[in-house]
Amino acid sequence: MYRRDVPALNHHHLLHFWTVVREGGVTRASEKLNVSQPTVSGQLRELQEALGEKLLARSGRTLVLTDIGRTVFRYADQIFALGRELQQAVKGRIAQPTRLGVGVAMVVPKLVAYQILEPALGLPEPIQLDCVHERPERLVAELAVFALDVVLADTPAPPAVKVRAYSHLLGECGISIFGSERLAAKYRRRFPASLERAPFLLPSGDSGLRLSLEEWFRRHGVHPRVVGTFEDSALIDAFGQAGAGLFAMPTAIEAEVRRQYRVRLVGRLTGIQQRFYAITVDRKIRNPAVIAVSERARQLFG
Repeated sequence: MYRRDVPALNHHHLLHFWTVVREGGVTRASEKLNVSQPTVSGQLRELQEALGEKLLARSGRTLVLTDIGRTVFRYADQIFALGRELQQAVKGRIAQPTRLGVGVAMVVPKLVAYQILEPALGLPEPIQLDCVHERPERLVAELAVFALDVVLADTPAPPAVKVRAYSHLLGECGISIFGSERLAAKYRRRFPASLERAPFLLPSGDSGLRLSLEEWFRRHGVHPRVVGTFEDSALIDAFGQAGAGLFAMPTAIEAEVRRQYRVRLVGRLTGIQQRFYAITVDRKIRNPAVIAVSERARQLFG
């Protein structure tokens, strides 16, 4: 039954907002749409009033997106892209791929993310991967508004985020320590005691890997010299490859790490595991692409 208290979204208003963002301002948008600037401004105002949120804010002479504005623009981009694809599909020009929105927590190694997600690209039905790289709490918040289908992380859903989400354990594996050829030659001897005061690159925050490493250090009375902490695992890889310090990666991708980053294995930490999770809003995974991703992860970490 249609609810009169919920106004329908005016796509005409949305088109004006989307064009302003894409063109970089009201003036260019009015030229693109062939309407006056007051008309564009009026459409923006009506959209904001309908949504009850401010979508754009002034920064000097330019308009910038607010946080909610970025969310609205992302949806608008998908809406108009689907509209174009619908027209083409009706004309028989394309087969519509299924979108899989994936959030990859920044601490998850990119090699791990690729190996887990790769099977989704080989399904009988074509899949378009839309990947977002962010902090876990922001990614889980995106699940709540269905902007994402699944989040890959090394910890369960953060309890501070008030979203009903379910954390599905994909698997776990050991942790290996890597370094440049020079550092590996120096610290491989007497490993793991050699890690005392060794230069180390650590993930920042409360990631699963950081907590596991700190617990291992405490348990073994080892005090590495922290050269830097990083939210993004790709930065750790880059600094590690350059020889700035030792760094930890999952044992399951040892060969790929050595080959891709041209580093050497220093040693493996015993009694420590890194876990990986698929976080969804469903208690039971039903999406065929997410099922394929989960099965691949269990093979990788089995």
